Amino acid sequence: MDLLQRNYFELLAIPAQFNIDLALLDQHYRQLQTEVHPDRFVNASPNERMQSMQVATQVNAAYQTLKNMTARARYLLQLNGVDTLDENNTIMPTDFLMQQMQWREVIEDANTHHDIASLDALLNEVRSIAKSLALELNTQFNLKTYLDASETVRKLSFIDKIISDINHAIETLEN
Repeated sequence: MDLLQRNYFELLAIPAQFNIDLALLDQHYRQLQTEVHPDRFVNASPNERMQSMQVATQVNAAYQTLKNMTARARYLLQLNGVDTLDENNTIMPTDFLMQQMQWREVIEDANTHHDIASLDALLNEVRSIAKSLALELNTQFNLKTYLDASETVRKLSFIDKIISDINHAIETLEN
């Protein structure tokens, strides 16, 4: 199984680009999972069973990475030699940091006042910004401006965290 030697895009037969066809990704994932699933190798040699398990694990990791916009962008940058997880690179534009502080205040106020409507409105606003960043990322990848894309990915990571926090706050208030 030479599948272990492929990058995630090759493994799932998806073009190595930021914008991908998610339906095609799902289709290729299901097809490949069917082919390499360990249940198909129950009567195979121990080596073949182990290889099947490794490939199935890699297929799952590839799918999880490519279906998530931020993870896909990070992976694409990694393939192009750019590390977006550099812990020394913590500088963010001041206006972006101020925006995050405002969002955190809205979340805190909404929690205090049990205001799910405010959280819903904030969630829509933040998702809209995430869509704009995705468009920006697509352009940056197309132009191969990977350092700019790296900064955008870092912003998107913060947005992902805010979205997760808003969803958690809504869930908490609903229960």
